[in-house]
Amino acid sequence: MADAIASALRADSGSVLAFLPGAAEIRRTQNFLSERVQDASIEIVPLFGALDAAVQDRAISPAPKGMRKVVLATSIAETSLTIEGVRIVVDSGLARVPRYEPDIGLTRLETVRAARAAVDQRRGRAGRTEPGVCYRLWDEPQTASLAPYTQPEILSADLSSLVLDLAQWGVSDPAALSFLDPPPAPAWKEAKSLLSELNALDGDGRITAEGKSLRALALPPRLARMIVDSHRAGEGEAAAEIAAIITERGLGGDSVDLEHRRDQFRRDRSPRAASARDLARRWASQVAASERAGPQDDLSTGLMLAYAFPDRVARNRGNGSFVLANGRGAAVEQTSSLARAPYIAIGEMTGTAASGRILLAAQITESEIERHFAEHIESADEISFDRGAMALRARRKRVLHAITLSEATLAVSPSEDTARIFADGLIAAGLDRLPWSKAAKQWRDRVMFLRKAEGDSWPDLSDEGLIARRDDWLVPALYDKIALKDISPGDLSDALMALLPWEMRARLEREAPTHFEAPTGSMLAIDYEAEQGPTIAVRLQELFGLNAHPSIAAGKVPLVLELLSPAQRPVQVTRDLPGFWRGSYAAVRSDLRGRYPRHPWPDDPASAVPTRRAKPRGT
Repeated sequence: MADAIASALRADSGSVLAFLPGAAEIRRTQNFLSERVQDASIEIVPLFGALDAAVQDRAISPAPKGMRKVVLATSIAETSLTIEGVRIVVDSGLARVPRYEPDIGLTRLETVRAARAAVDQRRGRAGRTEPGVCYRLWDEPQTASLAPYTQPEILSADLSSLVLDLAQWGVSDPAALSFLDPPPAPAWKEAKSLLSELNALDGDGRITAEGKSLRALALPPRLARMIVDSHRAGEGEAAAEIAAIITERGLGGDSVDLEHRRDQFRRDRSPRAASARDLARRWASQVAASERAGPQDDLSTGLMLAYAFPDRVARNRGNGSFVLANGRGAAVEQTSSLARAPYIAIGEMTGTAASGRILLAAQITESEIERHFAEHIESADEISFDRGAMALRARRKRVLHAITLSEATLAVSPSEDTARIFADGLIAAGLDRLPWSKAAKQWRDRVMFLRKAEGDSWPDLSDEGLIARRDDWLVPALYDKIALKDISPGDLSDALMALLPWEMRARLEREAPTHFEAPTGSMLAIDYEAEQGPTIAVRLQELFGLNAHPSIAAGKVPLVLELLSPAQRPVQVTRDLPGFWRGSYAAVRSDLRGRYPRHPWPDDPASAVPTRRAKPRGT
C-alpha cells in the first residue's frame, strides 16, 4: 500500500484516499509511507472509528491551499462521506467485518476480501468532485470472483436486541415473520439464552417487566441490564459511564483493566469525552425516569460489568488464564494487574473458544459473586475416578455455571451410580489392571474357544466384548466397591460367571474342560491361549494304549499334543496320535530308548500299557 500510494502521488495530482482493513494496518502503512514521502506539502492522516472527533475532522477537512492530503481510512469512508480534493483512490481490496459466533458468545473481527459492491463504492470516491483515478491492489480478473455484496448483518450479528424487540411485539418464533434473510437458528437460540439469563424473557420466551425496562434504553440488552441494576443500587451514572467506554472504542485509553480506563475517561477533557459523558448522563436519566433508585451501594467496577456479562464472570486458573462461567477459556497478559486477580468480569474478548484473549475486564470479589448471583449458584456433589489411586473420590462443589467457587472432600457412599463411574474409570485405565486370577483368565479363554468353534451362541469375552457388556457384569460387581484394592479375584470370577447361562456352564465343562485326563489318570491342564490351539503337554509313555486322538468341543476340535520325553523335553507335536504311533514314533523310539533305557519303548505303543513310572533298576 505504501509503495502504491507513493507511486500514485508521483503520477497524479490531487489528494489520496486509501482503503485499508483496520487501524493496525493504517498505522503500519502510515509509518512506511512517512519513510517514502518526504514532501512537506503532503499530509498523511488516519481515519477510523476509534479516533477522537478532532482527528476525524482533520482527516475529512479539505487540504490547505497548496497542500495535498493522504487519508488512510477503513471502510468508514466508503459511503456518505466526501473528502474535498480527493481524486485518487488506492484500494487494498480488504475489509474487516464482525463475525458473531453463537457457540462461544463472542464477536470477532475478521479480515476478508471486500465485496464487489464495496470496491465499486470505493472507486466512486475518486470521482465525487472531479475526474479521478483508482488503483486496485489486485488483478482485474479477480474482481469477478468477489462476493457481489457484503453479507447481511442479520446473518452474523448478535441478535439479542432483535429478539427483545420481537418479544415486545408478541413474536417468539422467527418463522412467524417473513425475513429477507432469516436469522440463523444458533444465533437466535444464543440470544434467547442470554435474554433469559438477563431476566428479560420468561421461560416461554415472553418479554418480562425487566425486559421492557431494558428495551427502553437505546443500548444492547447487556449494557441496559448493567445500568438498570446499578441504578437500583444508586450507581446508575457510574454504570452508564462504563457503557459509554464499552460502546465508544478508545475512550479512556486501551488498558485491559476497565478500572484504569474509567480513571482516564474521567480525566479526559477532550470534546469527544465530554460528549460521551453527556450521553451517559442521558442514559442514566432515562432509567431514573422509570426506575426508583435504591439506597446508595458502593458497587465495584467488576460487579457492574458482571451485571452486563454474567456469563463472563471468570475464575483465575493461574498465570493469567481464566475459565468463564460459560465454560470457555481466556487469558490476559501476565504483566497485567488482572493476571493475579482471583476473579474478574470480562467485557470484551477475542479469539477462539478454548483460548480467547481478554481485551477488557475488571476485578470482582468472591463475596460479590456470592451476594449478587446467589440465585445462579448451585451446590453439587461430584464423584470422579482417581486414576492414580485407582479409586473413587467425592467432592462437594459450589458452582456458578462452569466456575467452581469452593469445594470440599466427602466420603464416597457406594451405590449403583458410583459403580457406573467406577466401572468407566477402570475400563479407561485398562481391563488388564483388574485382579484376574489364572483360573479366570482360563475361563475366558475356554468360552472364547467355544465361541470360535461353535459360533455366537457363546458370549464374547474379549476385552472389547466385556467393555460393551460392562452393565451386565462389572457394574453389579462394584455396587459396594470404591477402590481397586476392594476387588478380589473371586469377585471378578463371580462377576464373569454372570455372563454365562446355567445350561451353558455344564456344556463348558464338557466341551472345553480345564484338564485332559490321560490314560494313566494324570490330569493335564489344557492351554487355551496357545497359538496353535488348545494344547496339552504330556509325556509320551502316558498315552500308550490310546488309539483315538483326544478332542474337545464335542469331538469337533482335536487337542494339540505336545509329546514330551521322560525328561519333560518336547519331542513331537501332533494332532493325529494314531498317525504318530504308525509313523514318526519309530524314529523317536530309535533316538530316545538309548538315552532313557529304564523307560518302556514298546514296538506297538497303541496296545501297550500307559505308565508314569520308569522300570526298576536292574530289570
